Amino acid sequence: MTATLAGDFDYDRHGQGYARQRRTDPRIAAQVHAALGQARTVINVGAGTGSYEPEDRYVVAVEPSAAMRAQRPRHLAPALDGIAERLPFDDDSFDAAMATVTVHQWNDTEQGLRELRRVSRGPVVILTFDGDALDLLWLAEYAPELIAAERRRYPPIDLIASLIGGRTEVMPVPIPVDCVDGFTEAYYARPERFLDPQVRASQSAWGFVDDDAEARAVDRLRRDLDSGAWDDRFGHLREQPEFVGSLRLVVGHP
Repeated sequence: MTATLAGDFDYDRHGQGYARQRRTDPRIAAQVHAALGQARTVINVGAGTGSYEPEDRYVVAVEPSAAMRAQRPRHLAPALDGIAERLPFDDDSFDAAMATVTVHQWNDTEQGLRELRRVSRGPVVILTFDGDALDLLWLAEYAPELIAAERRRYPPIDLIASLIGGRTEVMPVPIPVDCVDGFTEAYYARPERFLDPQVRASQSAWGFVDDDAEARAVDRLRRDLDSGAWDDRFGHLREQPEFVGSLRLVVGHP
């Protein structure tokens, strides 16, 4: 019997280690939590291992992957087994809804976003990436196949905004140089991190690139780091305190 995936990536098979590599960065979290406003009850959909969940509010987490649910810290409440497209809650059940770096993985993104809007009587807060801005990161030169795959996955920012509120805000999110959340742009100034297979394994994007393309990207990066070619072109980033790339916060108000 073949299991049906709840999204476009099999986290039950490939999600081990996410809690170690994909941790909440407090500076990004501050922007997410501020967007929740005065909400006291929050639903977190596609909650994963619990990154970016506020700990000073009542949160109901929804996550379809058993492997991801099992990695949630003990101080967080267990997550419900469920999917964005069918939330088992009445209309306006929560003060706010949130989804962080997950909407691109849903089987039906539009239906999932409508569900977030339905169950929230206040803001809907989405942390995602803008597919049109992915090539701002130098990694695009080393792994063009990865950027192309990611661009196909991410829903347009305008589409997200149109589905989560009558009034919306779209804000670029600066990424700090020492960001502790291990998504690709977090390492804009630490290229050596991409040489670590555990780092790449916690970035679902690499799961959409064939082994040969991944090997070519890593080998070229290793050679350029060894020769100094990477630093000749991009070394200034090592001293750049933050990077404004494709990370976006989209907030919809009813």
